[in-house]
Amino acid sequence: MMDGSLAHRWYAIQTTSGHEHKVQRLIQRKIDADPAAPEDRLIRQALVPVQEAVEIKNGRKVAVERKIYPGYVLVEMIAGQDTLHEVNAIQGVIKFVGKEKAPMPLRDDEVRRLLGQAEAAEEAPAREEIPFLVGQAVQITEGPFADFNGTVEEVLPEKGKVRVSVSLFGRPTSVELDYLQLRGY
Repeated sequence: MMDGSLAHRWYAIQTTSGHEHKVQRLIQRKIDADPAAPEDRLIRQALVPVQEAVEIKNGRKVAVERKIYPGYVLVEMIAGQDTLHEVNAIQGVIKFVGKEKAPMPLRDDEVRRLLGQAEAAEEAPAREEIPFLVGQAVQITEGPFADFNGTVEEVLPEKGKVRVSVSLFGRPTSVELDYLQLRGY
């Protein structure tokens, strides 16, 4: 059994951009190869904080996983010379986040927030990212108002809709449309 005075803490590791999941898998391999019981391991887990989002690709809504902190991986471990060296030796790891050469553990409130976001992202449905801003000029591409130009009045992300002001018979008229029916300028 391990000395109880040493506690597992969460640390942030800066990684090569785009290699966060690779670094996470390599750390997980080291954890899985450790013959110690899970509660006695010096390195317990690694994760890449992500959230689900919806993007438009080729005119279709697609659920994507977006990194909350691109270029970073979180590791729960006991920071000692051996564990720091072991993690730093992993391909794709740049350095631990901290002052000079000493890694700084994340504060408990930061960890709860990050882990809470990760858990909430798993439970919550993907949020749609609507690529329009209030005041932006847009063209309506489909529906009864196709080829009309207008200005975004309001973005309604919970509905996936955008309220657009168009000129109809010389008067400004507010129309609520699915954001896939619009093209920005």
